[in-house]
Amino acid sequence: MDLNILWYLVPSVVMFAAGVYGFVTRKNMIAMLVSLELILNSADLNFVIFNRFLFPDSMEGMVFSLFAIAIAAAETAVAIAIIINIYRAIGSTDIVETNKMKH
Repeated sequence: MDLNILWYLVPSVVMFAAGVYGFVTRKNMIAMLVSLELILNSADLNFVIFNRFLFPDSMEGMVFSLFAIAIAAAETAVAIAIIINIYRAIGSTDIVETNKMKH
């Protein structure tokens, strides 16, 4: 493997690991959403990195990343709307507190 690609992959791996750790350990829905965004951004960075090193003359990785970013923005808007409605219903964004909605 080319050593130059490692300089690009290391930040992506760190972002992914931080996102997974944050998603698993947090109980606040907003913090979990931010962690999920870190994971998605790590994947987008990988699309660009591998496109640059495997197919340097094409732009498919960049275009795919732009579509993924647009979809992630829409997903974030919907998730924040759901979180706001949950907060209005139970007064908390804690995952454990969402069991109150069953009653």
